[in-house]
Amino acid sequence: MVMVKKRDGRKETFLPEKIVVSAVKSGASPEYARTIAQDIARLATENISTQEIRKTVLDRLASRNPDWKKSWMVYDSAVKKRME
Repeated sequence: MVMVKKRDGRKETFLPEKIVVSAVKSGASPEYARTIAQDIARLATENISTQEIRKTVLDRLASRNPDWKKSWMVYDSAVKKRME
């Protein structure tokens, strides 16, 4: 079981479904969102950080459709108060 290191230092179980839900909310098709999640699951190592996962997902979204990345970033800044 792969654990994810959160920004605040906590650890939680890696759940690919979280990637799928977030990518779909950004505009990606469920199929493409699942592909991203599966790829990250294959590459995920113990204690992968949420920042690493986020960067990979954003890169993949932008490579397919830059608007999907923008949608994700708008959500992060509005709801999660992230500006990076």
